[in-house]
Amino acid sequence: MKRVYTARHPIDAHLVRGLLEAEGIPAEVRGEVLFGARGEIPMTEDTLPSVWVLDERAAARALSIVQTHQEGAAPAAGPAWQCPACGEELEPQFSACWRCSPDVA
Repeated sequence: MKRVYTARHPIDAHLVRGLLEAEGIPAEVRGEVLFGARGEIPMTEDTLPSVWVLDERAAARALSIVQTHQEGAAPAAGPAWQCPACGEELEPQFSACWRCSPDVA
C-alpha cells in the first residue's frame, strides 16, 4: 500500500478515491475517523484523511491522476449540442440531457 493523497476533509479524500477507482485503481480512505477528533488532536499528515492505493505498482499512475485533479480539469472543448428528444441546448461536457435524461454518450 502507498499513500497518494492527504485531504483536509473526508469528503475530499472520498472524491479522490472515487476518481482513482473510476480509472481502475483500487484505493481506500484511511484516517477519516480521526477527523472527528480535530481540536483534540493535532491535524497532521498522519491524522488527516488520506487515500492509499492497494497496489504500489499503480502509485505513479494514481499520483498523476491526483495531480491532474488538483490542477483542475479544463472544461470539455467542442460545440454545445442539442438534445434530440427535447431540444434543450447543452454544454459539451454533458453526455446526458438534464431536462429529459436520455443518455447520448
